[in-house]
Amino acid sequence: MPTDSATEGIQPTRFKPTEQTSRLRFRLPTWWQWVLIVIGIVVVVIAWFLLTANAVSFTTNAEDSTIEISGGLVIPSGPRYLIRPGDIQVRASAKGYEPLRTSVLVESQSDQTIEIELTPLPGKVTITGSPAGAQINRSDENLGNAPMTIDVPAGEIRLAVQADRHQPGEITAEIIGREVEQTLSYQLRPNWADVTIPTTPPGANVSIDDVETEFVTPGPFPVMAGERKISIKSPGYERWTDILYVEPEQEIVLPDVLLTLIGGTLYLKSTPTSASVNINGEFVGTTPLDIDLRPNRNHRVETSLFGYHTSIRNVNLSTGESRRLDLQLKEVTGKLAVTTQPEDAEIWVDGELAGISNTTLTLHAKDHDIELRKDGYAGYSTQITVQTEFQQEIKVRLLTNEEARLAALEQARETSEGQAMVLLKPKQIRMGASRRQPGRRANEVFRSVELERMFYVSKDEITNAQFRRFASGHDSGEFESTTLNKDEQPVVNVSWHEAAQYCNWLSTKEGFEPFYVLRPGDPPKYNPNSLGYRLPSEAEWAWVARTTSTTDELLLFPWGDSLPPPNYHGNYADQAAQHIIGRTIFNYNDNHTVAAPVGTFDPNYHGLNDIGGNVAEWVHNFYVVPSVNETIENLGPETGEYHVIRGASWMHGTITDLRLSFRDYGADGRRDVGFRIARFAE
Repeated sequence: MPTDSATEGIQPTRFKPTEQTSRLRFRLPTWWQWVLIVIGIVVVVIAWFLLTANAVSFTTNAEDSTIEISGGLVIPSGPRYLIRPGDIQVRASAKGYEPLRTSVLVESQSDQTIEIELTPLPGKVTITGSPAGAQINRSDENLGNAPMTIDVPAGEIRLAVQADRHQPGEITAEIIGREVEQTLSYQLRPNWADVTIPTTPPGANVSIDDVETEFVTPGPFPVMAGERKISIKSPGYERWTDILYVEPEQEIVLPDVLLTLIGGTLYLKSTPTSASVNINGEFVGTTPLDIDLRPNRNHRVETSLFGYHTSIRNVNLSTGESRRLDLQLKEVTGKLAVTTQPEDAEIWVDGELAGISNTTLTLHAKDHDIELRKDGYAGYSTQITVQTEFQQEIKVRLLTNEEARLAALEQARETSEGQAMVLLKPKQIRMGASRRQPGRRANEVFRSVELERMFYVSKDEITNAQFRRFASGHDSGEFESTTLNKDEQPVVNVSWHEAAQYCNWLSTKEGFEPFYVLRPGDPPKYNPNSLGYRLPSEAEWAWVARTTSTTDELLLFPWGDSLPPPNYHGNYADQAAQHIIGRTIFNYNDNHTVAAPVGTFDPNYHGLNDIGGNVAEWVHNFYVVPSVNETIENLGPETGEYHVIRGASWMHGTITDLRLSFRDYGADGRRDVGFRIARFAE
């Protein structure tokens, strides 16, 4: 229990709630604190820059150059710069150099040196020398004529210097550039010699290379280097002439020349000009000319020109006399008789109408161009030299325009490969055979073709040798161990497409537009307007094989109308081949087992060899079975799967195969099928 005294000591007080702690307040730094922060940041940045930057120095090829750097923080440090790695922009300049602005890569290594190459400005070069006005060339460029001042790039320069009457020179110098002024000099050496010619009398006029000069003897006078013709002439004296070989920069003194007194000068002119002149038998030149003659003596002057009478004059001149002689030369004439058939043709001589045939012309005795003209006829021209001793004749039968056209076509009778070509002018042909004809097949119906265009066809079938000049690797093979591949045998085992390719090859070789359009993967097409080589059409083949005269009768077989053929008429399946071929012609022999050399047997009516025998032949046309009595086109249809094969071969011996109306077809090569070529004449 507490004592009363203790109780009395406790005094009540007024209740006061506990005060809350006040919140933390944010205060901005004072100004001096901000200064300390900024200084700290700067120190950190500088320390970072110093730790990461590299010392870089710049050098140039120019003295007193100025370097300006941009593109980043750069701190100069004496001759160096502190720069962080990366690309910077450098601008360099110096007096006498082109300003340079470039990008430079600063690498991550210390103590780098970057070299900057400044381009010097051109130098101011003055070119002068003797003689003035010389032409200055650099390479093939004409810079002008000295004296001159030009801008020249720094470096070595080589200049060529040329001037009339001087030897060529050269200037070689090192150009400083940087707009520095330099003077280059030249001194060309003379390209002449000083020539002295003492003459008696003195004061004679001098000509050099037949060109009169203002120089007079004795000189000295300059003469250009080389071989020169020097002539001295004084009135009343003969001309003195000599040939000098002159070397430059020499002094040439000739012995004293005593000029010979002459009678005078003869000035000689003729009509026509360019006549030869001989004096006393010595040729002295052609008219017009002037010549000095000795005085007081006779001189025989002969003036002659081909086709003109020679003029002979005697001339005697006194001292100092000048005489002019004008000669009208007379033509030498001859007779030319011109006879033509038909008559009344115009005669043109050297482009001018001279008369009407038949007549005799009197013409100048020289070369003449003669032309004969008559309406409806081809012209005739020739060149003839008219003679005086006898009368010449021209006898000409003028060709009609049609005859001339045919004559021109007749000249194209051989290919560039040496194959003989036959020119033919066909007419309409009725192809096919009667149904009653023995051996006749269903595809041989009668049909007509109008052959309107003249054409050439090869006399012979194409040989292995000829085809191998187009396809060097071709081999025609063999049959039953007997070769088909000799050079002179007809080529076989060629497809229709290969035969057409050969035609195009030959056309291109001779400059013709190819007849066939052959593209891989496309069916063959043709250009009917082309004059290039092709295969004969089926109608052309039938016409050359079956016609013999102007009559309408057509051959049944190559030899006539009945079997068997005469021995050795052509190459068919004969006794020589009966051991390898089943069907042969009874009791017939041609002495060839397989294909014979082309041209072995006599040609047919049109001059073609082996037509209807030896090997069967590809023709141009696509194979179709025509309608009876149809009129068809010469070149046949434009599309098809197969092509026609015409004619018998060394394998054929039946009445069906031997007939000239027999038609076969195919696309691929065969050991008894070859081809011959043709083309339209116009």
